[in-house]
Amino acid sequence: MSKFLKILTPSLAGAGLTLSMAYVLADQFVVDIPSVAPTLVASANADEATTAPAPAAAVPSNGPLGLGRQALPEEIAAWDLDVSPDGTGLPAGSGSAFDGEEVFAEHCAICHGDFAEGVDNWPKLAGGADTLADEDPLKTVGSYWPHLSTAWDYVNRSMPFGAAQTLSADDTYAIVAYILYSNDLVDDDFVLSNENFLEVELPNKDGFIIDDRETSEAHFWKAEPCMSDCKESVEVTMRATVLDVTPEETEAKAAEEAAAPVEEAKAEPEAVEEAVVVEEAPKEEVVAAAAGFDADLAKKGEKVFKKCKACHQVGEGAKNKTGPHLNNVMGRAFGGIDGFKYSKTMAQMGADGVVWNEETLAAFLAKPKDYVKKTKMSFNGLKKEKDVLAVTEYLKSVSQ
Repeated sequence: MSKFLKILTPSLAGAGLTLSMAYVLADQFVVDIPSVAPTLVASANADEATTAPAPAAAVPSNGPLGLGRQALPEEIAAWDLDVSPDGTGLPAGSGSAFDGEEVFAEHCAICHGDFAEGVDNWPKLAGGADTLADEDPLKTVGSYWPHLSTAWDYVNRSMPFGAAQTLSADDTYAIVAYILYSNDLVDDDFVLSNENFLEVELPNKDGFIIDDRETSEAHFWKAEPCMSDCKESVEVTMRATVLDVTPEETEAKAAEEAAAPVEEAKAEPEAVEEAVVVEEAPKEEVVAAAAGFDADLAKKGEKVFKKCKACHQVGEGAKNKTGPHLNNVMGRAFGGIDGFKYSKTMAQMGADGVVWNEETLAAFLAKPKDYVKKTKMSFNGLKKEKDVLAVTEYLKSVSQ
């Protein structure tokens, strides 16, 4: 044995013995953790302090070191925050849809939009009425959810994202009231509380059934499974066009396109006349020169219009998003963008000859759901008249 190993061997043996003794001593002297630590209670004299007796110890665990204990009822209650459809678990409190708009804008709008219309891939919380039978239904609190308690419970326990359970009960009531208002289910002065909570019924409350698959579909998993030659033939019956993942070209089409460059190469070149290119002088952006146009007011309107950008685009390259683009909206008939799916009311108003002008636009911006019944837009309207005038003036500047 080398000199190094002769020195190392006793050291390892000593270390092992030390660890073994430490484990034995630790296991011998570990005691159960009391359910509640003793606390000092001040006496009336204020100069004396006595130790309050601890409650009876909880049942200890059966672990090898005797660590841990069962949770006490009050500790479980601190985590038991769920709210049932019958109102069980609702705390006392209240909040209005009007106040909820401000709370929602501060804590929720970054993901769900100022008007609960959703941002990017974050969920939409409003809209989707009468779409559940469509090929691509919009499932929101207003169109799909059966119980209001589901919305309250989720907001209370899980929102806002990254700061769950930081909202007060009143703020939660206010947010839920605003979501109801965004779905056109209550008025803007509606106040939601634990007292009237059960009076609110969501449109799809009867749209669910009891899950009885354990019995009704038992034959699917209790029968002997087929492992080979289960069908005579397999055919494609649907195409995933919505997801844009089904290849559209066939083998014949692919072969035809591959051969096209060869055929073009064989063709005789045609004579091409030299094109004369006339460079036009760069066009300066022309702001409306119409009588009464207020450029300063339009500039203010551009700032207010940021509330609308989640759904509407303007300017060069503007496209339809959740809402139609608003280029050249002034003078355009209601429902006038081809290919955009407007509400039936909006389309009918356009067919009746109603066009966008200063009066109709101002009326719509102030109270969209009053001016166009059952509009698909979840925006609740601009509360300040000066903002309505500013946005109207701004849209005039992009309608030239």
